[in-house]
Amino acid sequence: MAPLFVFPQSLRSLEEEQPGDNRLCAQNPIDVASLRPSELEEFVKGVSFDLSDKELFCIEEQDVFDRVYSLVLGFSNLTSSCKLNLVESLRSNLSVLLPNVDSLSRVSQGHDDDPPVLDRVASHRNAFKIYTFFLLNIVLAEESNASANTNLKVTTSTRKKQPLHSWNWEPQRGRILNLIANSLEVNLDLLFGSSNPDENYLSFIMKNTFSMLENPSLLKDSETKDALCHLLGLRKNADGTLACSLIREIGRTNPKAYVKDTVGAENVGRFLVELADRLPKLISTNIGVLVPHFGGESYKIRNALVGVLGKLVAKAFKDVEAEVSSKSVHLRTKQAMLEILLERCRDVSAFTRSRVLQVWAELCEEHSVSIGFWNEVAAVAAGRLEDKSALVRKAALNLLIMMLQHNPFGPQLRIASFEATLEQYKKKLNELEPDTNVQSVSDGLQSDSDTSGGEGEVDNANAEELAEKHQESLTDSCLPHLEEKIAQKDSLVPDVGNLEQTRALVASLEAGLRFSKCISATMPTLVQLMASSSATDVENTILLLMRCKQFQIDGAEECLRKMLPLVFSQDKSIYEAVENAFITIYVRKSPAETAKNLLNLAIDSNIGDLAALEFLSMPWCLKISALWDFFCFNISGTTAEQSRGALSVLCMAAKSSTGVLGSHLQDIIDIGFGRWAKVEPLLARTACIAIQRLSVEDRKKLLVSNGSRVFGILESLITGFLLPEDIWYAAADKAIGAIYTIHPTPETLAADIVKKSFSSVFDCSEEHELQNDIDSSSNNDLAAVQVSKLGRFLFVISHIAMNQLLYIESCVRKIQKQKTKEKMVTDVQNGGIKPSNTPNDNNINAELGIAASEDAILDTLSERAEQEIVSSGSSEKNLIGLCAPFLSKLCRNFSLMQKYPVLQASGMLALCRFMIIDANFCDANLQLLFTVVESAPSETVRSNCTIALGDLAVRFPNLLEPWTENMYARLRDPSVSVRKNAVLVLSHLILNDMMKVKGYINEMTLCLEDEDERISNLAKLFFHELSKKGSNPVYNLLPDILGKLSSQNLRRESFCNIMQFLIGSIKKEKQMEALVEKLCNRFSGVTDVRQWEYISYCLSQLSFAEKGMKKLIESFKTYEHVLSEDSVMDHFRSIINKGKKFAKPELKLCIEEFEDKLNKFHVEKKEQEVTARNAQIHQQKVENVERVVRSGNEGEEFINAEDEVIDPSMEGMPQSMNEATDTKFDDSDEYSGVSSEVIDTEPDGTEVQSPKYITKGTSKSRAKKSKIKDHKRSISASSGRNIKSKQR
Repeated sequence: MAPLFVFPQSLRSLEEEQPGDNRLCAQNPIDVASLRPSELEEFVKGVSFDLSDKELFCIEEQDVFDRVYSLVLGFSNLTSSCKLNLVESLRSNLSVLLPNVDSLSRVSQGHDDDPPVLDRVASHRNAFKIYTFFLLNIVLAEESNASANTNLKVTTSTRKKQPLHSWNWEPQRGRILNLIANSLEVNLDLLFGSSNPDENYLSFIMKNTFSMLENPSLLKDSETKDALCHLLGLRKNADGTLACSLIREIGRTNPKAYVKDTVGAENVGRFLVELADRLPKLISTNIGVLVPHFGGESYKIRNALVGVLGKLVAKAFKDVEAEVSSKSVHLRTKQAMLEILLERCRDVSAFTRSRVLQVWAELCEEHSVSIGFWNEVAAVAAGRLEDKSALVRKAALNLLIMMLQHNPFGPQLRIASFEATLEQYKKKLNELEPDTNVQSVSDGLQSDSDTSGGEGEVDNANAEELAEKHQESLTDSCLPHLEEKIAQKDSLVPDVGNLEQTRALVASLEAGLRFSKCISATMPTLVQLMASSSATDVENTILLLMRCKQFQIDGAEECLRKMLPLVFSQDKSIYEAVENAFITIYVRKSPAETAKNLLNLAIDSNIGDLAALEFLSMPWCLKISALWDFFCFNISGTTAEQSRGALSVLCMAAKSSTGVLGSHLQDIIDIGFGRWAKVEPLLARTACIAIQRLSVEDRKKLLVSNGSRVFGILESLITGFLLPEDIWYAAADKAIGAIYTIHPTPETLAADIVKKSFSSVFDCSEEHELQNDIDSSSNNDLAAVQVSKLGRFLFVISHIAMNQLLYIESCVRKIQKQKTKEKMVTDVQNGGIKPSNTPNDNNINAELGIAASEDAILDTLSERAEQEIVSSGSSEKNLIGLCAPFLSKLCRNFSLMQKYPVLQASGMLALCRFMIIDANFCDANLQLLFTVVESAPSETVRSNCTIALGDLAVRFPNLLEPWTENMYARLRDPSVSVRKNAVLVLSHLILNDMMKVKGYINEMTLCLEDEDERISNLAKLFFHELSKKGSNPVYNLLPDILGKLSSQNLRRESFCNIMQFLIGSIKKEKQMEALVEKLCNRFSGVTDVRQWEYISYCLSQLSFAEKGMKKLIESFKTYEHVLSEDSVMDHFRSIINKGKKFAKPELKLCIEEFEDKLNKFHVEKKEQEVTARNAQIHQQKVENVERVVRSGNEGEEFINAEDEVIDPSMEGMPQSMNEATDTKFDDSDEYSGVSSEVIDTEPDGTEVQSPKYITKGTSKSRAKKSKIKDHKRSISASSGRNIKSKQR
């Protein structure tokens, strides 16, 4: 029997023979490196022959073992053919040995103690271990050699040919590792005689497997990677020791290590999540080791831990048969994990916040969130809708969708329904416990968890069951017919059982009410998200609103209406989302239901919604005959409002198919203008729209059959007082439009309407009295006129004038179109007869100007016709022209206008329309218009005038050009609506090249920081679109904007926000470089410190490339004098830090030198400022001392002058006194010199050194001065007495 083979620590350990130990070892190894190539090849062939020719167990023979050991030890010295022969021999022998082990296991059954069988088992075990050992060492040797060659290739710079001994190793490596992995699947218990195989054998395999797994290059080979994973998976680890060890190892790792190793963090995270999915109980016992990593900086690890907690909550706590104590522990652990997940919703990383919300959605889908946590999760998700990251907002929207779909409260979540049901069950609860007050939701849920002895979800589960009995949960759809059943259910209160069950149901209903209110409160946020620039926000918001409507959340219907205008979005995904939502919600299989949904939408929609509805419903309207049934009241229960809505939808369909309305012309007239118009006044307006959209054939048919009747109805509608005041204006607008659309000579009927309107206002019976009445109208006359009638009259004449202008333009277009058509026919005819002469004729006509003269005549006629509307340029005034002077006079009567604001609104609107029509009238009244637009108390009037200014600028740009500044001034209006309209008007004019952008654009930039968000967004949109035009006008305007903004009294924060936005719209590198030079040059012409700060801030917002940074360094002379300011220096430091991040080594060196230069100049300038300030302070104090001395000298001279008239006996005294005072003042000057310096504080907080005068010396000098003055006084007094005595 061969000696036992024991796995050594290393390959060379086989040469160490232990005395007295019967182990197989290498006794006579051969140094294969000393053999010649031919000898080595023969040697390898002999070994391969013995391994293939002899039995599989020949490897146990000492001679064969020594030779194989020698070849494996010197494997790196073998040629490629020798390597291949040796590897193939060992691998084939092991692959043949494995089936023998399986057959041996069958033979050994029942003969376990038979000696021959034991010997065979020992031989198989020895051979098994030897082959495995040698093959693994070959893999290790070859990998070590390959890594050495790789390092050598990296260090050498020149390419080298592959060595002669190289061979294709990668396929061999995968085959060997797969074979070793398969060897672990045989009956190892038989080979090793126990359930636990040889630890040395297993540790050797596992240790080398782990070491190879750490090699990234090996994992690139899929076959090798699969084999290593197979080896790792075959390691028997039923007790989880390996998993526990790995978890502890991950837990012990420094969290900072994962920040740098992002790939490792990602792999560790995947491993943990997969482990939690497969072995949740095992990882739940070790979760405490991983929780500290929530405080790490790697968001990938935090993401993984969040996923682990989600798996544990869903899978690790489902022991139905566990004891009560263990259940309590599990529930507390689960609650702690859920609280961690709630806390992680506020993680600093958007990726982690998004991942947490995804985990919550998965838990809701698996029904792993209790009612106690439901509302907390809903509140967190609602708050995350306003997250700054689009990724988080998307996850929050998906979470709310999932919570609605799997909510435990029922198929409808109307607040009113919950409140009614809750009130009924509270009454029943009061009856069951008359002495106890009903608790709130939180108290009820908390008391339930307290009474369950720590099992906080047991009673919640009961509550859920009771809620399900009361209301069936809905997952995917909500059927409309359930509303009646719910209403019946609300009226009946079924008996749910005893007191505890009723209490649990009340708690569940309160939780459902909170959830419904929470979702309903998100509607304003969802409306904002539909206006988001992110397409994913819009798409997911639409999906959430669809789900909210299915569950009848309050406010969802109104929000879905605001979705409709998004159909005009240029983003295809948004358009498709809106279209799909519209079809899902409003289009039904039943035509009557679809018609009802569409007309209900049309009833309360505004202009924008109607346009979107028209676009969306166009394919469906033509297929829905039920709309006519609703309009004609053929369906019972139809209201006049629904009839009007049906006609609105049909008018939308008439845009694409003009013949839709022709089949029901009589119904439109009878119903639209009949008795139902009194019930629903807007029905008449809708009927007017329907008449305008008739096809040409239907119009002719209408004129023949009911023409006079229709025009009579329209005339009475305009001139009569059948409709309410607020509806009449809209109806009259459409009625006048209908007259100009279908009447063959609309001006005649319009003239009659004007006369009747005038007569109804001024009670004028004769036509020739019209001019006299207008001219003689005064305030007294206006006092007798009803303001409402006068307002209607002004609206009628101005609207007819505008329609007359449009009618003239349409006639001109018809004539031009007819001329073009006739010319084409003529060309075709001439082409058939004289094709050669046609070009010559055309050229002759062009030279003679015949075609041009015809166009000029047509233009002259149209211009004359337009002038005759208001006729301000003609001597004879027509009907409307007679009203123009009166209108101008009326609008100039400001006292009357202020007394009647409604009349001012109508009058100014009419005035603006007249001004749009006639240039002369416009020029005469521009001053009035701008006076009103600036000083009118009504913001409606100012808004209308602002909009009219835009139309006037388009029609008469030369007239409005001098008033440009006044137009920009509307951006400062106190009214939000006026400012909004001003931004819209100016944006339209500038972007369409109808107004010059220079001059006052800084007024528009201030709107970027407007208090109203809508105005701010409109201004941002304007500058965004402006930056796309040409070579980006924002770049050219930026210096001018900077100069004007910096000179205004603007908050620093607002200035920074404005300039940051504007600079962000400049993308071209050349423009950035030019801006650097322009901004640097501005430093030289500015002396204000504040402007220095603003310019340096703008510089810091630029993106500096290499050329830009060099330009900044070259322009140092222009801004070196401003470096003394700390705020300016801070901006330059930010520029340097920004430049260092992406600079190349050479540029980085220049930037560092530039930084040193800046710091040096900054310090020098600060020192110079301090020195200059100290010198100034010193100079001031010296001047003060000199002033005091000078005042003393002046006083002395004055005294001496008085003493000159004194007795001559006193003449010598003043001189001696002067000498004494001179000497004394000299002494005082010596004492008043600068002796030391102290630190004074300036008003700005900086400390400067100031000179200090010795107070002792100054006090002495002052004392001496006072003594001198006293002495002088005494002298003057005595001299005065002497003079008096002499006089006596």
